[in-house]
Amino acid sequence: MLQFLPNTLRWFIGTVLVGLMSIGLWSYVAAIDPPRILVFSKTAAFRHASIGAGQQALFKLGKEQGFAVDTTENATRFTEENLKRYRAVVFLSTTGDVLNPQQQNAFERYIQAGGGYLGVHAATDTEYDWPWYNQLAGAWFANHPMPDNVQKGTFVVVDKNNPATRFLPERWEREDEFYSFKNISPALHVLLTIDEKTYKGGTNGDNHPMAWYQEFDGGRSFYTAGGHTEATFSEPLFLRHLGAGLHYVMGGDSPKPIDYTKAKSKLLPDENRFSKVVLAEKLDEPMELVVLPDSRVLLVERKGAVKLYSPSTGKLTTIAHIPVNTKVTDKEGKVGEDEGGLLGITKDPNFSENHWIYLYYSPEGKEAKNSLTRYELKGDELVLSSKKVILEVATQREISGHAGGSLTFDAKGNLYLSTGDNINPQQSNGYSPSDERLGRNPSMHR
Repeated sequence: MLQFLPNTLRWFIGTVLVGLMSIGLWSYVAAIDPPRILVFSKTAAFRHASIGAGQQALFKLGKEQGFAVDTTENATRFTEENLKRYRAVVFLSTTGDVLNPQQQNAFERYIQAGGGYLGVHAATDTEYDWPWYNQLAGAWFANHPMPDNVQKGTFVVVDKNNPATRFLPERWEREDEFYSFKNISPALHVLLTIDEKTYKGGTNGDNHPMAWYQEFDGGRSFYTAGGHTEATFSEPLFLRHLGAGLHYVMGGDSPKPIDYTKAKSKLLPDENRFSKVVLAEKLDEPMELVVLPDSRVLLVERKGAVKLYSPSTGKLTTIAHIPVNTKVTDKEGKVGEDEGGLLGITKDPNFSENHWIYLYYSPEGKEAKNSLTRYELKGDELVLSSKKVILEVATQREISGHAGGSLTFDAKGNLYLSTGDNINPQQSNGYSPSDERLGRNPSMHR
């Protein structure tokens, strides 16, 4: 319709439209979300009073450096859909077991997809049953000085060229609670150590790291041990140190988008996708089971039965009986019940080719010993004539004692056996009955 208007009017309308488009485009660019971090501070053990001050310090850093900060203690935020919104996740003095297996899986995949992790202070006092987290954080908390947990001490700059330390004095005196560590990863790039001669209670010696970084499992990790006191988060040098660590884990000057195609850990299904199915009932002291490649299940009962569950028939069948000893006889000839018997079962890592099954049991007879044996499973038959003794473990059959016998292979094909301590604490007045002195045989523990 513009061609029917005078030239000046057409020029005016065109100028206005271009201006409006420019304003709209500017508004769109301005509306794009800034990079975000998630600050996680859930505690399942000791809770640090400095968490609030730490959150406020991170909000301040966000305003100064141009990133948004979300805080949470809700572990359900650890989902793939939510975590992909963030450049980095900060564990701010978390303690104890704070994530369930699904949430752990989501966080592993986030890091593998290129996400960042920053741990502050008690972040190393977290998830002791999760080895992957120990490697990500770089170490686990071992102890701190007591009763004077907050002291003055001197940090030593190890790497003067890193953005998180280049502005620090070579020896940096500060007051805080100084952790000692265990399970320290050898892959860490250590930035700061602490001189244990400058305070009381250190247990790591000359190699006592206090801040470090690393590239790990596809992502970036930075940890700083400071942060027990609220005053820490008002220290200009510490905040600059913390901000540089954040910049690193967020991707540095050239951040890359989160890419879940690079995640190696398989995505765990939701719990509600599982249903419990009872395979068998009224078992007689079942001890251990193993699932075969075709989904058949082998299980053993302490008194010697080897049973096979077939998913095709839905039936549990006894396929063999191993003669086992389940009794003890003391020096006076009194017979009692023991915890021994058929205790463990596992399959060979190459079961599909060799069909080998391993059993651990207390063989029938007078000799006090347990046996680790190997059998061939041919179809649904445990071939007893294929028995091969791998290892014999000396034991005692005078008093009933704790029995073990679980079997498992590791990823390198090594077979592990749990033997138990074969002692009876009820006969030692509540104290440990472990006594390996000459002449202290089991019957003397009474």
